[in-house]
Amino acid sequence: MRFAVLSSTAGRGLTVPRPRLYATVAAGGFRRHATYRVATAAGVFTNSVFGLVLSYTYIALWDERPRLGGYSVDDALAYVWIGQALLTVCGLMGGGFEVELMERVRTGDIAVDLHRPADLQAWWLAANAGRCAFQLLGRGVAPMVIGALVFDFTLPDGPGRWAAFLLSVALGSLVGFAIWYLVAMSAFWLLDGQGVAQAAWLGGMFFSGMLLPLNVFPGALGDLARVLPWASLLQVPADVYLGRYGDGGGLARAYAFQGCWALVLLAAGRAAQAAATRKVVVQGG
Repeated sequence: MRFAVLSSTAGRGLTVPRPRLYATVAAGGFRRHATYRVATAAGVFTNSVFGLVLSYTYIALWDERPRLGGYSVDDALAYVWIGQALLTVCGLMGGGFEVELMERVRTGDIAVDLHRPADLQAWWLAANAGRCAFQLLGRGVAPMVIGALVFDFTLPDGPGRWAAFLLSVALGSLVGFAIWYLVAMSAFWLLDGQGVAQAAWLGGMFFSGMLLPLNVFPGALGDLARVLPWASLLQVPADVYLGRYGDGGGLARAYAFQGCWALVLLAAGRAAQAAATRKVVVQGG
């Protein structure tokens, strides 16, 4: 077994922003995931099945409690299918990249990454952006279409609402990346970061509103859930889609909420990266 010590100078002087480089990385991320056609089809099938199960569960629940959480049954059904569409786009159950990044830390291959002429965080952000773009097209659109064919759920009232929703999705995917990048950084100090990943997975499932809209959560629990970063992944984009923020100041506040969490978490990820590359022993195989 070998060990490599990453010095504080690793990657310094090589982090000048290079738009073309990161655009190429993003395009590569898109093409990479586009090759997994069978996995994409299987994902669409799985999302659609879960969407059907959740839809009939929500119908039964909303029959008993009309206007639960301020949603009509059509709004609730739209929420279900938005969740299935954004599951992989915003990383509700994982960003997809963090497993690979943690493995590179474990094997010591991260030392190679740190000596690339690119910033580590920006590199993975660009690759994740390509992945998200593909997942939105590959596993996002199809479940929504299937859901719309089966159920008569709420649709945006015009192209402006769709554009507002897509911007919120982009911000949500940025927050999702920042959360999972922090999770991946834990591997620098732990032999195995899977425990942290599992905790983040559970937090994402519950506090993103994947199981139930956060508006349904009672009292202090609901207040807490709505201010945590996971709300940016599903609850906020869904409410933008449903027009609950309006078109003015409310919409700006929704974007500000997502943007602030993105900045805070990205800064935390950069701080963790700086601490890790200052002097960290990486296990190698």
